[in-house]
Order: sequence, then C-alpha cells, then structure tokens
Amino acid sequence: MERTLDQQLTKIRQKLLRMGGLVEQMIDQAVQGLLQRDSVYADKVPEQDQEVDHLEMEIDELCMTVLVRNQPTAVDLRFLVAVMKINNDLERMGDSAVNIVQSVVQLNEEPPLKPYIDLPRMSSQVQEMVHDSLDAFVSRDAELARQVLGSDDAIDGLYKQIFRELLTFMIEDPKSVSRALHLLLIARNLERIADHATNIAEDVIYYVEGRDVRHSMESQTAAAGS
Repeated sequence: MERTLDQQLTKIRQKLLRMGGLVEQMIDQAVQGLLQRDSVYADKVPEQDQEVDHLEMEIDELCMTVLVRNQPTAVDLRFLVAVMKINNDLERMGDSAVNIVQSVVQLNEEPPLKPYIDLPRMSSQVQEMVHDSLDAFVSRDAELARQVLGSDDAIDGLYKQIFRELLTFMIEDPKSVSRALHLLLIARNLERIADHATNIAEDVIYYVEGRDVRHSMESQTAAAGS
C-alpha cells in the first residue's frame, strides 16, 4: 500500500511539473511576442492552454482518487492539498498568458506607442517569481518560497508606475488610448501571475512546514522586506 501511494504521489508531482513547465513557456512566449513585435512567438499559447486545462483536470482527479482510496495523513496529505491549490493557480496563470497574447496580437498591428522599459523588467521579475515558486515546491525549500513572497511588492510598484505612465499618454494623446489600454492589460495580467506565484509560495510553506502563512504577519514581513 505504501509503495503504491508513493508511486501515485510521484505521478501527481510529475504531472504538476509538466503543467508548470508549460505555463512558464506560455508566459515567456506571450511576452516575447510583445517585445519582438512578432506574434509567431505567441501562436502556440492558446494550444498550450488547452493542454494546461487538460492537465488541471487530470491532476485534480488523481488527487481526489488518492484522498479517497488511501486517506493519507501528515506530509502526504499536505502535499495533496498544496498540489490541488497550486494546480488551480497554474491554470489561472495560463489564462493570464492567453489574455496577454490577445493584447499582443492587437498591439502588433499598430505602431509602437513607446519604447518598452518597465514592462520587460516587470515581465522578467514575474517569470523569476514563477520559476522560483515551482523550484521551491520541487526542492521543498521554504526559504526560497519566502523569497518569492518578498518579491511581490516590487511587482505591485512596477505596475503602479506603468499605470501612471500610460495614463499620462492617454490624457495627452487620445489616439494612444487603445494601445495604452492593451499595454495596461498586459501589465495587469503580469501582476496577476505574480499574485498566483505568491499563492504557490505560500502553499509550499504549508506543504513543507505545516503552517498556513496566508494573511499572516510572516507573509506581510516577507513582502515588506523586499
């Protein structure tokens, strides 16, 4: 029974990592489509999103089967709870990548509004948060997860900066409104992806240490220290 449970948990872990890798690719391709002004980068994203959706359902079903049949306890139970939550956050990251692609396709049909400076910085930091949160899960590294928590405020700051700049463009030149709104939607979706990475980091801490740090002073302190 124990060996069977280990095999089932390994299968779930592998599927979640496959899903995480796909989501990382989707985010990168969506952003490259914007920065390179080449929608070819983003063409695969909707197709990958379908695979992500399929994996989400598979992983949920596997987790529920293990819970019902094996009634795991302690760290195995925490693993399954964390996986089901991470699974949902990854699927929503994929949705955000699709949203970015939709704006990228529209932007690439028009002249650039401005040189991109803060968006590439924001994108790079968000992708690092996603990668580190998944690495923390794989290596059961609660300290790395805390570092991810500490990165979220910087992303919020970049989003506010981009919002202010684009608002100025829209006020000064009404013809820029459409492009500025698409850029703002891209920044907003990147911010949402960072929020999901933060959720994953919190789930890793729960999985590893058995402590729920959501809305806690620890989580707020990590963010304040970024």
